[in-house]
Amino acid sequence: MIVGIVVVGGITRLTESGVSITEWNVVSGTLPPLTQAQWQAEFDAYRQTPQYILVNGPAGMTLATYKSIFFWEWVHRLLARTIGMVFAVPLAWFWLRGRIPAGYKPRLLALLALGGLQGAVGWWMVKSGIVHDVKVSHYRLATHLAVALFTLGGIVWTMLDLRALARGEARSRLTGLGMLALAMLALQLVYGALLAGLRAGVVAGAGWFSWDAWPLMQGKIWPDGVDWAAGAFHALTSDPYLVHFFHRTWAWAVVAVLVVVARVLRRSGQRRVSVALHCAFGMQVVLGIATVWSGVAIGLAVLHQLCGAVLLACTVWAAHALGRPAQRG
Repeated sequence: MIVGIVVVGGITRLTESGVSITEWNVVSGTLPPLTQAQWQAEFDAYRQTPQYILVNGPAGMTLATYKSIFFWEWVHRLLARTIGMVFAVPLAWFWLRGRIPAGYKPRLLALLALGGLQGAVGWWMVKSGIVHDVKVSHYRLATHLAVALFTLGGIVWTMLDLRALARGEARSRLTGLGMLALAMLALQLVYGALLAGLRAGVVAGAGWFSWDAWPLMQGKIWPDGVDWAAGAFHALTSDPYLVHFFHRTWAWAVVAVLVVVARVLRRSGQRRVSVALHCAFGMQVVLGIATVWSGVAIGLAVLHQLCGAVLLACTVWAAHALGRPAQRG
């Protein structure tokens, strides 16, 4: 379900739907508008946002068009509420029945709290597009995705620990190599979110099998247009040319480390994890290149984000496998 909401979040971003709902009503917001008057009220509220005033209004957005972007944001929020219930209700049930293994209660509560934090961060992100700009802050967008993926990683690790417990094995530890792989991948995924928030996917150019768009950028190795005037940090996190360049370049460093991880796992007899990791990062690279060549076609961009979540899950699995008791010493 978390992988699913990451995909829906990607669609929401790509269709510019994120600020279509201007209030955060946890309970009443579960239902969409049911009458014409309710739809008109939602549309009127959206018409006060900078996105409508500066972009969609002059483009002639109608109520019917507004309903299409409302749909994705509403589905995104509804799925978030459902995930919270799917996690919290069974947790309470097993807790009351005394079925939670010793030592796992704090971790499960922390994962539940991360889910709540994700909702708050999501609204914090949306507010930046309602009040300040025609789009949400790319910093807040990156934070929103990072919390979701951190939660996903924590759930995968906990699941693997519980499966090991069922087999009578001790918990895995996080090794140095596993930590390095996860940290490098985390930076890559955060830069992917910054790139998406800045709409920087198109700055390299476009065109199927066009070398000017990939592996080059606008026909050059180093892109023109990088603005250093506001300082190095601002350029590294807010300049679309540099963010795009870093994202596509850092990817190869991540691949190199993941290849090492996969080889170590294969030598230790854990071939399934090694194959899954190779498939995940290989597909992610292919989808990233195809997304650039297509000029950020929505379908390819969404698949790229989906594969990013799958790659994270596989990398967590690999890091967990590296730290199994049988691998120590």
